[in-house]
Amino acid sequence: MTGHTITQETAETAATAAQTSVAQSRAARELGVKRGEFELAVMLGRVRTVADTPGGRRRVTREEIERVRAGDGFPEAWLERIRAVGTTEGAALMGISTARFTRLTRAGFVTPVKFYLNRYRAVVWLYLAEELKHFAEAEVNASLLTGRAPGTIRAQLEAGVDLRARNWRGRHAGALLRQSDDPWERAAAVASLLDPVQLAGIIRDPYERAYVRRLMPDPFGQSVPESPAGRIIYKIMTADHPDEIRWLRANLTIGLSQARGLRPAPRPAPQPGTDAVAGVVPGPRAEHAAEPSPHDPAPQPATHPEAPPAALPEEGSNRRTSEPRGLLKWMRRRGA
Repeated sequence: MTGHTITQETAETAATAAQTSVAQSRAARELGVKRGEFELAVMLGRVRTVADTPGGRRRVTREEIERVRAGDGFPEAWLERIRAVGTTEGAALMGISTARFTRLTRAGFVTPVKFYLNRYRAVVWLYLAEELKHFAEAEVNASLLTGRAPGTIRAQLEAGVDLRARNWRGRHAGALLRQSDDPWERAAAVASLLDPVQLAGIIRDPYERAYVRRLMPDPFGQSVPESPAGRIIYKIMTADHPDEIRWLRANLTIGLSQARGLRPAPRPAPQPGTDAVAGVVPGPRAEHAAEPSPHDPAPQPATHPEAPPAALPEEGSNRRTSEPRGLLKWMRRRGA
């Protein structure tokens, strides 16, 4: 299949999707819900989305909007299923104190569904009200709601264990993977939870790495990456536990293998006069990629480059800048 045919089919697919679907903001308005409620519904899988092209904005089909509207008790019952509550309201739903509720969440018994930073840049975790009710109603959890907590849990909490961010990342990764069938997008979803040093060690080819970054989901929140709020959000969204990092690395390696089998990452076209055969896309050049060095600058939050991968230079370039000969000559003359 020629590149022209692929481009034509992609354009036709995008045009068809645009005619039969709407943007998520418009879908939220048509369903009569707030944007935050709609985004949570998408994350939970209560509203299915589609993508016109890999890495493109996800949209909602007309058929899906009608399916949600036709649900029993819409919109009241539907909104109740996606209602998120904070610590105080969550503790009240479970019939326990806020202190006990916080201990349960820190120990990992309840998983946050989203978070935000308040005016004091403190992290506010939110939980699905439906899940809290089910947890409180389960007989197996009765001992956790009353009396003294088990010794293992007390020991973990005294040691400073807090699994809220880690559990949220796991839930977030699952939501991202559910929303895409494209192997490169799925690899990018996993990669978005790893720091740049980890990515450089796994994705050696610079063009593949740039393509994965371009397909990563939009950064959470609107904070500037290097601002105090941006650093807090980056820390929450980046895996920090060894077991979690190993799991993400393994999944990313498998995902990359599947993605490469589907199609190569975009890269510059062969220049005239090179040995490359016209029309053949060169494969990854892992052997030429630079290894991460312990002297490299501290990793920064992953960003989505605006320029296409083909515009990126090769990493590890050893070009030397020209010396200021005039200045050196003058200094030698002064020292003579």
